[in-house]
Amino acid sequence: QVHMVESGGGLVQTGGSLRLSCAVSGLAFSTHSMAWSLGWFRQAAGMEREFVAAISRTGITTVTEKDRFAVSRDNTKNILYLQINSLKPEDTATYYCAAERRNYGSSQNPNDYDYWGQGTQVTVSS
Repeated sequence: QVHMVESGGGLVQTGGSLRLSCAVSGLAFSTHSMAWSLGWFRQAAGMEREFVAAISRTGITTVTEKDRFAVSRDNTKNILYLQINSLKPEDTATYYCAAERRNYGSSQNPNDYDYWGQGTQVTVSS
């Protein structure tokens, strides 16, 4: 059974930074085994879930704001990370990690993802 657990959210001031983590169990991170792309999405109150970043099986990243977001994965610890810098109030949302069964590349469509974490709240004060 696949479990994905996010952590690292919190209340930060505008301009601050956070590193979100997603501990994954039940699926192999290895690039030589079953192929998974891992992504980060966020959902603000009353809004649809939106794509933030993803990293493919081979380490190729897709990021919406390259100057502020960075996604990485530690294949030895089975942890996915999202570094967010220069936080803005509009970044306030619940952030979710997700896993997509895909051999190459990453999807930006949340409907393509097979497993999700429960989310971690990020609140940015002005």
